[in-house]
Amino acid sequence: MGNVYHVAKNGSNQNAGTKEQPFFTIQKAADQALPGDTVIVHEGEYREWVKPRNSGKGQCGRITYEAAQGEHVVIKGSECVTGWKQNEEGIWSVSVENEIFAGYNPYAIPIWGDWLVYPKKSQVHLGDVYLNGISLFEAGSLEELKQPQIRYTSECILAEKKEALLYPERSVYLWYAQVKEQETILYANFGTYDPNKELVEMNVRRSCFFPEHTGINNITVRGFEMAHAATPWAPPTADQPGMIGPHWSRGWIIEDNILHDSKCSAISLGKEISTGHNEFSKNRYKPGYQHQMEAVFLAKHIGWDKERIGSHIVRNNIIYDCGQNGIVGHLGCIYSEIYGNEIYQIAKKYEFLGYEIGGIKLHAAIDVQIHHNRIHHCSLGTWLDWQAQGTRVSCNVYDHNDRDLMVEVTHGPYLVDNNIFASEYNFENVAQGGAYVQNLCCGYMKRWAVPDRSTPYHLPHSTDLLGTAIVYGGDDRWYQNIFVGGDEKDRKYGTADYNGSPINMEEYVEAYYQVGEGDVENYAHIKQPVYIQGNVYLNGAKGFDREKDGYTEGIDPMVAVTTEGENTYLDITLPEQICDVATKRIGTSNLGMPRITETHYENPDGSPLTIDHDLLGEELQASPIPGPIQKLKPGKNHILIWKSRL
Repeated sequence: MGNVYHVAKNGSNQNAGTKEQPFFTIQKAADQALPGDTVIVHEGEYREWVKPRNSGKGQCGRITYEAAQGEHVVIKGSECVTGWKQNEEGIWSVSVENEIFAGYNPYAIPIWGDWLVYPKKSQVHLGDVYLNGISLFEAGSLEELKQPQIRYTSECILAEKKEALLYPERSVYLWYAQVKEQETILYANFGTYDPNKELVEMNVRRSCFFPEHTGINNITVRGFEMAHAATPWAPPTADQPGMIGPHWSRGWIIEDNILHDSKCSAISLGKEISTGHNEFSKNRYKPGYQHQMEAVFLAKHIGWDKERIGSHIVRNNIIYDCGQNGIVGHLGCIYSEIYGNEIYQIAKKYEFLGYEIGGIKLHAAIDVQIHHNRIHHCSLGTWLDWQAQGTRVSCNVYDHNDRDLMVEVTHGPYLVDNNIFASEYNFENVAQGGAYVQNLCCGYMKRWAVPDRSTPYHLPHSTDLLGTAIVYGGDDRWYQNIFVGGDEKDRKYGTADYNGSPINMEEYVEAYYQVGEGDVENYAHIKQPVYIQGNVYLNGAKGFDREKDGYTEGIDPMVAVTTEGENTYLDITLPEQICDVATKRIGTSNLGMPRITETHYENPDGSPLTIDHDLLGEELQASPIPGPIQKLKPGKNHILIWKSRL
């Protein structure tokens, strides 16, 4: 049993850190804490960046940081701003001495880096200004403050929407910063608000809880609210700091926190700086793709393996209002488990966008288990990119996202089972070797091959590299899903896009010989096999032309995911024949192996896998009902699928 240190707003860093004589800052306790110790933080706002100094030691010697039971503890990367003055044009201003930034002035640092797409003509900075807890928009000039206008998502090339922002009121309240040698001057249009009578804050720190050094292992962070971090853009080819994260370490537990208003990423499980930092954006010597490939090999040289990196647990957190990601991670996320989280309003402010966004955006998610989360109202729900090998996405609820799930340039095996995908756009399948089992799919899918980027694959349950390959598309499994069609003629609902594919490896090899003798050039001309059986297609969704035991019905099931108070419900009307579809339990024994990796679909420990429970924890029978909920019945269903912690 280790020491227990207490931190309180009435404490002093000259105290002993006991309950009777608490420390004043969390950092003071972090400087003292050793393996087995616990830091208990009491009620109040702590405006600091906590940088754990020491590692825990194994599960029994963890260092735990937790909010005192029943007390509300907030760690903020911001400071209050007072003393505003208004000019004759109604614009407010205040001068802030640059000492407050401790060498990291987010109002001088633009959002920048590899694969950032928007904006192109102006800059958005890491700084943010908050009026009564709500982040405002950065103006492009002082002149813009005088005539603010509601901005539209059509300005943003990735948004693909024409309506106004979700935040029309805040979009007309703008700020602008002028950074000088000794001071930073903030200007703002607060509309009818008087900033001297309201709470106005500015972010000044990069992170809230993030080690300065790598290798700080076995840390638990529990029960805090964290907000207002000036985090930078976090592509896979750069250092990836978050508002909170382990910084290239092993064995963190991040649980029961409320995390919001990080400029880019809330939780980072990602890479560190030595394996590359925006080299493509700096010099353009070679493609970003090549730098990312190098990062994988460089990581192996600095100890990227199960003994040193990953195996984190991220559970039961509420994450919202972040500009890029709720959870991000390249390489450092391996062997982690992410569950019980509610993630929403990620990358929905549309101030900036790029190819690295998502409620969860992971590269090299080897054996990562993502389950029992609700991810909604995000620009992209979950994006698994490169090396999603052994990854499982199970029993999650996705709704009201611009896109639900994207899997890119990976070769499997990865498993997607017992999820609800309730948005208009469900899947961007730019991969191969995936198994989709017992899902409810209410939107359309896009998929395509990627013949110009060869990406790595690994030995089973290992970071050791086995080879690289391009993505031909296909080699997927679709078993016992429910597909719901739509009215858009140019959208593909169901599995008919796989028409013309072989249905086993024997047919695939036969197709190879029909092309003629050759090597790699032959494979570009033939479709990979697919394995599709026992799916239900409703309201115009169409099935694979060689599917066995599929069922098609024109009925509109009237699917809706709605929230009533703290509860979220699924409404769906199903045909009588839903119980008559021929099905079976799916698992290692009947999923086979993806063609490229030749690795079984199995549990992270290498044991055989069986999909034996549904989204609500009900056991699947030998012949389960298609879809993610076994108590679905013919006719109308109104089923509780999520209970919020807020």
